[in-house]
Amino acid sequence: MEKYALIITEKPDAARRIATALDSKGKPKKVEDNGVPYFLAERDRKLVVVPALGHLYTLVRSWGRRNFYPILNFKWEPRYKAERGAKNTKAWVRTISKLSEDADDFIAACDYDIEGSLIGYWLLKYACRDKEDVAKRMKFSTLTKDELAQAYEEPLPHLDFTLIEAGRTRHEVDWLYGVNLSRALTLSARRWSGRYNTLSTGRVQGPTLRFLVKRERTIRTFVPKPYWSINAEVEIKGSAYEVEYEKKKIRQKAEAEKVLQNCKGRAGKIESIAVRKYRQRPPIPFDLGGLQSEAYRLFGYTPRRTSYIAQRLYLEASISYPRTSSQKLPPAINYRAILKALSKRAAYKRLATTLLKRAQLKPRAGKKEDPAHPAVYPTGSLPRRALSDQEKNIWDLIVRRFMAVFGDPAIKQSMKATILLGGHPFYLRGRRVLKEGWMKFYEPYIKTEEVLLPTIKEGETIELKQITREDKFTNPPPRYNPSSLLKKMEEEGIGTKATRADIIQTLYERRYVRDQRIEVTALGFDIVEILRKHCPRVISVRFTRELEEKMEQVQTGSESREDALVDAVDQLKPMLEALKKREVALGEALSEAVKKARMEERIVGNCSSCGTGKLIILYSRKTGKRFIGCTNYFEGTCETSFPLPQKGTVKSLRIECTACGWPIVAVRIKDRRPWRLCFNPDCPRKEERKKYGEMQNLRKRRSE
Repeated sequence: MEKYALIITEKPDAARRIATALDSKGKPKKVEDNGVPYFLAERDRKLVVVPALGHLYTLVRSWGRRNFYPILNFKWEPRYKAERGAKNTKAWVRTISKLSEDADDFIAACDYDIEGSLIGYWLLKYACRDKEDVAKRMKFSTLTKDELAQAYEEPLPHLDFTLIEAGRTRHEVDWLYGVNLSRALTLSARRWSGRYNTLSTGRVQGPTLRFLVKRERTIRTFVPKPYWSINAEVEIKGSAYEVEYEKKKIRQKAEAEKVLQNCKGRAGKIESIAVRKYRQRPPIPFDLGGLQSEAYRLFGYTPRRTSYIAQRLYLEASISYPRTSSQKLPPAINYRAILKALSKRAAYKRLATTLLKRAQLKPRAGKKEDPAHPAVYPTGSLPRRALSDQEKNIWDLIVRRFMAVFGDPAIKQSMKATILLGGHPFYLRGRRVLKEGWMKFYEPYIKTEEVLLPTIKEGETIELKQITREDKFTNPPPRYNPSSLLKKMEEEGIGTKATRADIIQTLYERRYVRDQRIEVTALGFDIVEILRKHCPRVISVRFTRELEEKMEQVQTGSESREDALVDAVDQLKPMLEALKKREVALGEALSEAVKKARMEERIVGNCSSCGTGKLIILYSRKTGKRFIGCTNYFEGTCETSFPLPQKGTVKSLRIECTACGWPIVAVRIKDRRPWRLCFNPDCPRKEERKKYGEMQNLRKRRSE
């Protein structure tokens, strides 16, 4: 059989796009082997482009009992041997292995990052039988035809071994810590209670949960302090304007009352007017964290959701590789070519043309760099399929941010007039935009509220229209949301751009936290408290940061993988020994925490009938059916109960029905959209909804 070059990609979509870009006619032949697609292409020679399915190899213990720890021995194995849910990956490994037999040239074309480098490495080493040392490496940041062709014509002569070593180290350290610490928690609880519950922690998960617990404690122990504010309104040339007192918070009520009495019925006088012009520089290009934060601010998308959408757009060749920490756009990406392509879209034509008229295009750059990839940018390759609403939002955001970084600074003007009322200074503030600059490119995503003031001059008398005192209380700090938590992790130097969103998702899945405004559950509190008591290093930010620094040194080549692993194991052993010694106490505490958490999940709200009980999801001993009942039923003082749907999951939303005051629950049935349910059969809204449904049916019959 004719020999060929075997090109290994990370996913099927990438394989199709790479094969199409490299085929001389742009029409590679698709072949399937046992459900695994690959592509035959012709260029300077015959090419076979075959995809992986993400990670096809994973870490497992090399020997030892299952229900045992510590486990310090491991090996890399195909996922189908290690994971029950990965049996389909067996066909992928076998197909790649079979295709490698007639290949005489091997090229890794997975994403150029830690994960992609590792995926290609293990396939070349195991499936292709030790071809990792002879393989070449395609390096690209977009899946556009020109860049892929260049990456093929000018490949790196060998694999990126420093990235591979860094990837191995990170996976192996995470595995050692995650498996051992999670097993210590799970087995301790199981040996005490006899029940199995998945409990987990890890070198990043532990400190992240600790951030949340610390903030939650601050919120729950916060004692509001009273303060007073003065609100005033003046009239200038027939229009009313709010003015602010010099002190936003007045700590003594008597002082606030004195200000109020001194100002009432008095005219004001403009003492001074300060006008300031200032420049607001354009925003910096998106790295992954910046994109995730902005998408959460604008659309409410979680970091994980944004990362998933951006990855899809990358595989469509619409944007560059999103998992980057760079905030710089090098000239090599060809700014003008991208803007010319974008100008073909009506929505961007005017803005892109404005930039193209410039003699020089120079984007603003941020501080952070990534040696593998530039900041996120649109490739200029317009989407060929209809994007979902979420995809449209992310793509439009990236396009407009890309154009905005080339914009001129915005020129703004602020004016501050100091008005004396009864001897007390009040401020009248105005602001306006003199020159939009970059803001016109980013217009949908930036809000500029102008406050235009009439012509005024110093010494002018101003009429006081009204003045009031407002009683207020200080507020606790806000809860983290997924975006602000991700930013906190980044600031503290724990986790990576590719893993932080998944760590946050794991906290939700383990039911340590809930809601978008992240609230720590009783189980989350107990996990942190138990670890703090029995093994505090597990939740230490400093310890986790030191491990991160070690792994970064492996990536730069200043530390060997072996030394980093030895150091990590030396740090892990004392932790596991401490947990072993306290296994009984640990198991008891964890079992009680899980029991309490289960009860907390079943509570849906307060009972309005008796006023002292809690409404809880119960199961009938006779029928096995679930219903909602009051906890005071067991005391013989309340018989309140409500039926529930018997299919799907029921979860408390911790909000009350505005019509009847009873709690509302969310019901989710597989393959159906979840809905909100007021379980009170006598709720006035139910009658309204019934009448509405009858009217809709009547209209439908009339139209037919």
